[in-house]
Amino acid sequence: MKNTNIKLRNLVIYQIYVRNFSKEGTLNAIVPELDRIKALGVDVVYLLPIHPIGVKGKKGSLGCPYSIQDYRAIAKELGTMNDLEHLIQEVHSRGLKIMMDIVYNHTSNDSVLLQEHPEYFYRNKSGNLASKVEDWSDVTDFDYSKDKALWTELSDTLVDYVKKGVDGFRCDVASCVPMDFWKFAGKNVRKVNRNVFWLSESIHGGFCKYLRDLGHECMSEPEIYQVFDMAYDYDVQPFYDDYLRGKRPLKDFLEAIQRQEEIYPGNYVKMKNLENHDNLRIAKYVDGNLDKIKNWTAFNYFQKGAVMLYAGEEYCSTITPSLFEKDLYDKNEDISEFLVSLAKLKKQIIFSKGIFHFYIPTIDGVAYNTVEDVNKEYHGIFNVGQVEGEIDVQLPDGTYRNILTKKAIKVKQGKMVLVTDPVIIKIKKK
Repeated sequence: MKNTNIKLRNLVIYQIYVRNFSKEGTLNAIVPELDRIKALGVDVVYLLPIHPIGVKGKKGSLGCPYSIQDYRAIAKELGTMNDLEHLIQEVHSRGLKIMMDIVYNHTSNDSVLLQEHPEYFYRNKSGNLASKVEDWSDVTDFDYSKDKALWTELSDTLVDYVKKGVDGFRCDVASCVPMDFWKFAGKNVRKVNRNVFWLSESIHGGFCKYLRDLGHECMSEPEIYQVFDMAYDYDVQPFYDDYLRGKRPLKDFLEAIQRQEEIYPGNYVKMKNLENHDNLRIAKYVDGNLDKIKNWTAFNYFQKGAVMLYAGEEYCSTITPSLFEKDLYDKNEDISEFLVSLAKLKKQIIFSKGIFHFYIPTIDGVAYNTVEDVNKEYHGIFNVGQVEGEIDVQLPDGTYRNILTKKAIKVKQGKMVLVTDPVIIKIKKK
């Protein structure tokens, strides 16, 4: 949005799938973990949907939290509305913010709204209730063109949660919901709290084209910024995935990140993440290679945008919990101290207001970018592929200190020999 505060680029967000966050799988079980979470440098606790899950056509034994039966209720297995309000209070008492997941493209096949207001819902050419995406058989879509009463109902629900203290909303497949509705809802929410921030799960470009080809409306990534403060990094996600699967060079991913500077508004905020509930863990992708994990993680923090951690990422978890079952993450290497050091760096003003430059090394498997302001600049060299060799760097010859490891880094004839550690160098300007 035009008034989006670019300080959002300094945020560290921690994503929690409540059912699979603890053995108890409850809202109350999050509270004892809040101090640990805050110590990671986290600013925002983000909850996946916490509402009752639909039964009709559900997937798996427990169903998907994105198949919501009642937006105004809390799933009984997770707790009560009082438990949510208590969690919000505990989050706020630690100086943190809380963000809820909002699913306004569809509801479950047996939702309260579907039973009470079938006129709110999309019907296919045969006149049957349906989802526009065939694989999403456990949900049915809204039709925002039918009745503006739907807009009021959904907007009022958001307002109610903001009154309870919710600070932000992550909006599921937001590209598929009309822009005018988001404008309407945003206006109403701002009457209660002007500081609520909005994160769009804007969808992959290929998925957007697929829906448009079927004749459905779908917002592109640049359009998203007319109504949202932040957007997922799904425009570059396919290049990231393909590199890790050995299908593309890293160069394609780096060039895609470069293009973000050219096609988005000047105050754009991206939400950078290596993993989430829909994607493989980075530790799984790299077979638990700690050096690769650390390089990818440091590179993620060093980019322009907010950062999101998925619960378990601090333990190099390889398990992406199932959306449909009880499925706890595992704990392997603990990189919490490493994340703390990166968070301290991320919160510097230069990472929200500084000028970023991206370079494409001639040797594949290495990311190199810089950020600068009038007083200083940082150089980040991230050997995500753990390759050998040397790269050209935009530094005078000399010996520098890697602020992450305190080790010496030598630059000779404009080149640096690659090391296994992620490298961040700070330069003071004269």
